[in-house]
Amino acid sequence: MRGSQAVLVRTPAIRALAPLALVAALVLSGCSAGSPAPSESPSAAASSGTATPAAAPVLHPDGSAEDNLPLFAAVVARVWAGESRVKGGAYIDALTAAGFTRADMQVTADESTVGNPAESIQFSVRWGQDQCLVGQVGPSTGDPVTSVLPQVDGGRCLIGKTMPIGP
Repeated sequence: MRGSQAVLVRTPAIRALAPLALVAALVLSGCSAGSPAPSESPSAAASSGTATPAAAPVLHPDGSAEDNLPLFAAVVARVWAGESRVKGGAYIDALTAAGFTRADMQVTADESTVGNPAESIQFSVRWGQDQCLVGQVGPSTGDPVTSVLPQVDGGRCLIGKTMPIGP
């Protein structure tokens, strides 16, 4: 190469900076001044799957408890985010409105035996012959917890005293 000379630098300080300079050069070579970045059209984004919102969970009456856990969890999260977050009846009403069968539900008390707010509230929906959708919320729980658990003796989901659920 005539007219240009390669310079070898042998000082330790410059050698230490060489990798950093290489990275900076590579990063900057990917940018081009004055040309806008390409953007996907809405239809291209939708066809690529990157901009498609997740479908809202729905009730699957003939599905398993696992199939219905996403809807159960979404309803629980919605109630937990509201003002009635420590009222068991609010979860029962919201689950009923979402299509779960009220007669298959159980809920624990909102208050302790001495009238203090409950540290946690549990509620459930019996599903099929052997499973339950179970939720737990309250100050001692933190974020809501939902899961699929096996039924206990007698086709119940919760152990211990539960509150009556009206029609």
